[in-house]
Amino acid sequence: MNLPFRANDLILFTGDSVTDCGRNRNDSSSMGSGYVGMIAERLRSRYRGLGLRFRNTGISGDRTGDLLARLDRDCAALGPAWVSLLVGVNNTWRRYDRNDPTPDDRFEAEYGELIRRIREETSARIAVCSPFLLHVDPQVAAMRGDLDPKIAIIRRLAEGSGAAWIDFDAAFLAAQQRHIPSYWAADGVHPTPAGHALMAETWLDVLIA
Repeated sequence: MNLPFRANDLILFTGDSVTDCGRNRNDSSSMGSGYVGMIAERLRSRYRGLGLRFRNTGISGDRTGDLLARLDRDCAALGPAWVSLLVGVNNTWRRYDRNDPTPDDRFEAEYGELIRRIREETSARIAVCSPFLLHVDPQVAAMRGDLDPKIAIIRRLAEGSGAAWIDFDAAFLAAQQRHIPSYWAADGVHPTPAGHALMAETWLDVLIA
């Protein structure tokens, strides 16, 4: 069987608050209370003999430029075998709550640089994850005008680099047909436990299907 992981692989998750999810930043083993910990426990159970290791370096509020600024410390220096990258919703959100937009051309340059540097500075395989918004109210739904082009950029960069593509946005859009949006993310951005479980399921379906 062609496994996606090898013995002692370090699987690193980085991004913003959705990944951070309350982790203890003074404890490198802390996975937070969201999808990262759910994935880690599932993989530990499924691949019990591999001794897989996990690290969460998500930081709440981060945008693409913030990840670039700390990529050496929080990614390359750790020697990951896999990097799971989820960032972008704050690039959109800051346009609406602080009048601090990220133009699409700058977003593409920064995201492309993230992928390039991970490829050049590590030997890691990359899982690129789409940011998402759930339509809990008209104000959040209106942010789609900024986020959708950024998701298209991310997907194009992922496909062009050969990274695994984890389409959280599509998963949540489908889930909204089964249950009200706030069931998955009360504010449209930060998942509930059910939303994090959906993310974990979506990630695992791509990587270990």
